[in-house]
Amino acid sequence: MRVLETVGGPADLKKLTGQQLTDLAAEIRDVLVETVSRTGGHLGPNLGMVEITLAMHRVFDSPRDRLVFDTGHQTYVHKLLTGRAPEFGTLRQQGGLSGYPSQAESEHDLVENSHASTALSYADGLAKAYKLRKEDRHVVALIGDGGLTGGMAWEALNNIAAAKDLKLVIIVNDNGRSYSPTVGGLATHLTSLRTNPRYEKILDLIKKNLGRTPYVGPPMYEVLHGVKKGLKDMLAPQGMFEDLGLKYVGPVDGHDRQAMEDALRNAKSFGGPVIVHAVTKKGFGYAAAEQDEEDNFHQIRPAYKPRGWTDVLSDELVRIGHRRPDVVAITAAMLHPTGLAAFAQEFPDRIFDVGIAEQHAVTSAAGLAMGGMHPVVGLYATFLNRAFDQLLMDVALHKCGVTFVLDRAGVTGDDGASHNGMWDMSLLQLVPGLRLAAPRDGKRLEELLNEAVDVSDAPTVLRYAKGEVFPDIDAIERIGELDVLERSGDDVLLVGVGSMAATAMDVAQRLEAQGFGVTVVDPRWVKPVDPKLVELAAKVKFVVTIEDNGRAGGCGSMISQALRDAGVTTPVRDFGIPQQFLDHAKRPAVLQEIGLTGQELARDITELIAQHSGDAISEPDPASGRPGGA
Repeated sequence: MRVLETVGGPADLKKLTGQQLTDLAAEIRDVLVETVSRTGGHLGPNLGMVEITLAMHRVFDSPRDRLVFDTGHQTYVHKLLTGRAPEFGTLRQQGGLSGYPSQAESEHDLVENSHASTALSYADGLAKAYKLRKEDRHVVALIGDGGLTGGMAWEALNNIAAAKDLKLVIIVNDNGRSYSPTVGGLATHLTSLRTNPRYEKILDLIKKNLGRTPYVGPPMYEVLHGVKKGLKDMLAPQGMFEDLGLKYVGPVDGHDRQAMEDALRNAKSFGGPVIVHAVTKKGFGYAAAEQDEEDNFHQIRPAYKPRGWTDVLSDELVRIGHRRPDVVAITAAMLHPTGLAAFAQEFPDRIFDVGIAEQHAVTSAAGLAMGGMHPVVGLYATFLNRAFDQLLMDVALHKCGVTFVLDRAGVTGDDGASHNGMWDMSLLQLVPGLRLAAPRDGKRLEELLNEAVDVSDAPTVLRYAKGEVFPDIDAIERIGELDVLERSGDDVLLVGVGSMAATAMDVAQRLEAQGFGVTVVDPRWVKPVDPKLVELAAKVKFVVTIEDNGRAGGCGSMISQALRDAGVTTPVRDFGIPQQFLDHAKRPAVLQEIGLTGQELARDITELIAQHSGDAISEPDPASGRPGGA
């Protein structure tokens, strides 16, 4: 029997011998490689977390002691040790285990949010709550060196340091990387910590030898102890933590389980906030991951990768860069995932990686624009939420020409609730002067990116889907900024926004088969609403909008408002993502679940038409597989 099979929870770990724990670590790495290679997910970060996670669970008593993981993609080992090993093969599959912590899965999971730099703030509040309630509980926050590049983490540290008696242990998992190598002054500082001699060994040696000398020895040691701070700064400079007033332990080899346990026990006994600095290697124990220069197998990449939306953006931005020397690019530690790596290679002086600091990225972009450049800021759509204030007050208020390219917009699937990019179009509708584009295919992404960077007096945004780029859908005509994709009559005007344009075409075919005349348009620029769209809406019987954004405040809502403002009384029905957090599953499965498929939409629209016309709705025709109502 494997050791892992005997572990039903953290308490079982405390019964194991040193050899059993060593065997368990090896078994966990085998399970990680086998499972994640099949299901996809974050392999490199979890391979580097095995010994740290074992130590955390052996020193602390979860769930009484609360473990908070920053970002959460490095919790696979935690899942295996908290009773979920039998279900681990369902990782990231529909109905299976989430790729992030999940309260629904286990009492050992607390924080589900997969956005970085938040764990210390959660931990600060938790520790203060337990203190006020007089509960003898510890809080342990695990944050990577990449997470420490986020300003929110330092806001939290500033407050934690002021509360001297909080039972809070902060583990800094320092692997020199967030997604890609960690950048900035913090990274340089932590590198100096990793590479300098271990001053604690020197102090221990001095203490041991001087302690044998009566009278002279102890006083001499006290003198040396008094200059310990200076010795630390010389051999392992750590002033940024101690200047805050935080107790510091380390650097510790994060792959030495016993060393980690000793460090955590010392930190636990201190009685106040302590930082334990663990040095690890992303992908540790799996040679292929350790040797992968791009990201140490941060995520498993498929052997065959079809051309995706990100690839299209990447190639076109390089072409624009050759033509436009004023175009620069900014990434928040996501150089490869957002498609900016090729631009960085071609124009190394015109790329700025600011670390996990979206707020800084956006306001810095405003400064670049004020200085005569045109910045392109690459973000995941769901991470734009973090920098909304900066976009509104720092970019839009000052009419700065900044282009935002939002990857992973709409339903993204496997990564779950916090990664579905379903909020951006609702938020962006609030920003005065902003122009928002949603390309339906690769050709339109190239076209709209070029149009966006030509705007110098307002922010522009392009949002596009995850994965393989959709086949091109050519327009039959253009009216204003609108592309007309289909015109068979004026019963229904279908507005397909961005990646839902293909779905709108599917719906049109189903409605036309039932005898309805349909016009399908792609707005291309969905903000502001094109006056030509209002004119078309006044000439049809029904308007239907389809978008992969939350319905509340989305494009459908804005089109309805534009029609009301113009006195157009044509009935409008908006279809989009319901305002709820979506479970993880493949994109087609999620769209099926929320009713955003051609068949479901055609049925709903048919019922809508029938209700307005007073006709009875017929039963579906099982032979054709289409909804009834024709």
